[in-house]
Amino acid sequence: MSMTRLISKVTAPITRRVRLLARRAVVKLVYDDPKMQDLQLAIFAGEVRDRVERFQDYGFTSHPHTGAEAIVLALGGSSDHSVAIKVDDRRYRLTALAAGEVALYTDEGDTIVFKRGKIIDISTDTLRINAATLCEINTANMQINASAGVTAATPQLLATGDIKDRSASGGATMANARTVFNGHDHPGDSGGTTGTPNQQM
Repeated sequence: MSMTRLISKVTAPITRRVRLLARRAVVKLVYDDPKMQDLQLAIFAGEVRDRVERFQDYGFTSHPHTGAEAIVLALGGSSDHSVAIKVDDRRYRLTALAAGEVALYTDEGDTIVFKRGKIIDISTDTLRINAATLCEINTANMQINASAGVTAATPQLLATGDIKDRSASGGATMANARTVFNGHDHPGDSGGTTGTPNQQM
């Protein structure tokens, strides 16, 4: 056996493991119930791997669509110990960001963009904040504008509970103001007092 063939024979298993270290794959199925999300992947070499663990960054998680693309690592060079470390989807990725900008996005068009100039831009149809104890906003001004296609009668500020101003120093709710207004009277021009308002709040 020639030296070249001998070297090839000795190094072949190592070469094979190196080639398996990092490969591209396509997501075929997502198992989102486990603590660590699992994927079924079609490896570009024609291999299908089921229940491949997907490692995501702490504090961030997503449920990718079928057809998303992944980078798969074979730990120790063994495809039996594969893990997915990155999943992206070129069909829906938000593009045209300025240098330094960061964004979260969905295939439905919802976006949160951390823009230049210290601006955070949120775009969606319904924005819901669930805060069990308190939702606190510290700002100089709050402005509500009508969005495109909204009639002149809107925007409206709607509240199912009371609205209270000057709350730091006691203040009063709109319900208090309504009670006072509806029951107030004035001294009459000829003595006595006037009746309560004809028009109630």
